[in-house]
Amino acid sequence: MDLLLLFLGFIFIILGIIGAFLPVLPGPITGWVGLLLLHLTSVIEKDWQFLGITLAVAIFVYLIDYVIPALGTKKFGGSKYGIWGTSIGLLIGLLFFGPLGIIIGPFAGAYLGELMYDSKDSKRALKAAFGSFIGFLFSTGLKFVVGLIFAGLFLSQFWEYKSSFF
Repeated sequence: MDLLLLFLGFIFIILGIIGAFLPVLPGPITGWVGLLLLHLTSVIEKDWQFLGITLAVAIFVYLIDYVIPALGTKKFGGSKYGIWGTSIGLLIGLLFFGPLGIIIGPFAGAYLGELMYDSKDSKRALKAAFGSFIGFLFSTGLKFVVGLIFAGLFLSQFWEYKSSFF
């Protein structure tokens, strides 16, 4: 049973890192589930304080992920159309253009969304798209860093007790 929990925990850690780039996966929370699964093994001591702190971090990052791109768009004069365009552009870009789509999709989506809001002001649309894109990059980077930290914590705890697993 411990090996199954270890394997599932590792899968959730990987999904947590991938979730930094895919908006359909709540990256930090998924990564935290991986830590929880590791702590549910009979090998690793249950450290509820550690799990509580990492859960708080995961929830906080998950919640501000929705705020940061909006702040970037607002800061640069954008609308909700730009925010929606960023998310839709990310999905389309990722599906059709892979990793390059992660960069191009949100910017193009925000720009098109802003043009839908006000088709006469392309300069404002470009500025708002840039703000949305900067916010998206920042929030994605934050989720990725948290995912890597959770992966590092998972691996360090596993490494400490590896002889007990095998």
